[in-house]
Order: sequence, then C-alpha cells, then structure tokens
Amino acid sequence: MSAGAGGGRYGEAVFRPEQAGEGERIDFGALAYDGITMARLRALGAGPGWHCLDVGAGTGTVSRGLLAEAGVSSVLAVDRDVRFLTAAPGLTVLETDATAPDFAPGGPFRLVHARFVLMHLAGYERMITTLAALVEPGGVLVLSDAVDLTGDRTPPTPYTAAMRAMWQGLRATIGTDVSWVPSYPQLLRAAGLEPVAAELYVPPLEPGSPISRFWADTWDRSRPAMTATGLVDDRAIDEAVGYLASPACSSLSAGMLTAWGRKPA
Repeated sequence: MSAGAGGGRYGEAVFRPEQAGEGERIDFGALAYDGITMARLRALGAGPGWHCLDVGAGTGTVSRGLLAEAGVSSVLAVDRDVRFLTAAPGLTVLETDATAPDFAPGGPFRLVHARFVLMHLAGYERMITTLAALVEPGGVLVLSDAVDLTGDRTPPTPYTAAMRAMWQGLRATIGTDVSWVPSYPQLLRAAGLEPVAAELYVPPLEPGSPISRFWADTWDRSRPAMTATGLVDDRAIDEAVGYLASPACSSLSAGMLTAWGRKPA
C-alpha cells in the first residue's frame, strides 16, 4: 500500500501483522462483516466455475467463504503479508503488493474483490482501473470500504470523539481517507463497468460484539496516531473503550459501503 501523508504504510506504521493479536483484530472485523459480504457475492452469482481474486485477503475468511459457501472453483488470495493465509484445495496464496506497477496476478477473473483496502491508498482511482482490467467480460468487481458516520450533527459521545481522532490520525500517518468512498458507483462506471450499484451496512454496536471489540483493538493499535491529533488523550481512548462495553453505548458504527459493477460481455 502506498505511503500516507506522514510517510507510513498500513502494516508498518500501524496494524503491523507481527504485533500480537493482529490476526484476531482482523477476524473481529470479519465476524462483523463476512455475512453481508458473502450474501452479496452469492447474490451476484458467485458459484461453480468462477475463478476469483481476493485482494488484501487478510486472514482469508472471504476467500475460504467463496470456496465453502459459494462453491466457486478457485480463489487467488493476495496480500502484502500472507502470514495469516494458508493454501488449501482451490485456494492459492500470493504474497505481493497490489499497488506495485508490475502487479500481475494472472487472470482474468470472474470476480475481483477487495474489502477495506482502497481506503488506505492514495492512488485509489488508479487501483480501481487496475482491478477492473483483471475482470473477465461478464465478470464483476466488488469493492467495500468504510463510511464515517460521525458528522457534525452527531451527538457527542466518547465513541465519536475516538472515531474522529482515529480517522484524522490514520490519515496523517498512513493516508487513510474514507471521504471519497461514497463516490464508488461513479468511479466504477468511469472504469468501464455497468451496471453499477451499491449498498450500505452498519453493524450494531453492542457490548462484547465483534465490531465493538474490533474498534477497541483498532484504537489500541493506533493510539499514537490518535493522540497526536490533539483531539483525545489516552484517558479519553480508555473511556471510549469502556463506553463500547457499556449498556450506555448509543452510537453508530462506521458503515461498510459495498459497490459492484460488471464488465460488459
């Protein structure tokens, strides 16, 4: 992934895969979102005979789901660090940087999928073009990223304070930017895909839920970036973690916007 405003990269400046518990943090996010992701991929027709590319595969939950739940023929799971991925029948693992100019995973593929990847990239428009080129005629590109729901009129809570500091801190550190994500349908259309469509899912923040545990772990790993903004200190982050685990929690999690488009046959 490309360097952010502060010169850092996802997986290096923050969210290092070698840090204890990072795989579990990723899996908490997967538990919150995999059901929605798999339902969409199945609705788009993913099934036998499909050869699929999963970019930024993380711990491989979507890759394995495509094989076990959708019954696709094969999945190529790509990540810059593949320590959480294991090859299996139908599942091939490739360690490579998808943002590199020489990125060439083969293909074309009936499905190209990337979730929570492009939001961390400065060159997301170029990446959309690259991924669209890997889709076979009649195939589909499916992209999911976060949408911030802590607007100016959102009631202040310890959670909203932490989220605003997190987004600002990650943007300064590694370039994370979710402000453009609602433009996905237009960007997919510009890449030559049609028809295009999108949907938004907001997982409920409940004490002990996977998404609540995901955010608590995410804040813990991004504390230096968050406190550097001046919006929160360690005490405020601890208060936000406690708030997530409390019945008093009454906030909206970040949403996951999923957009898809087909390549004309």
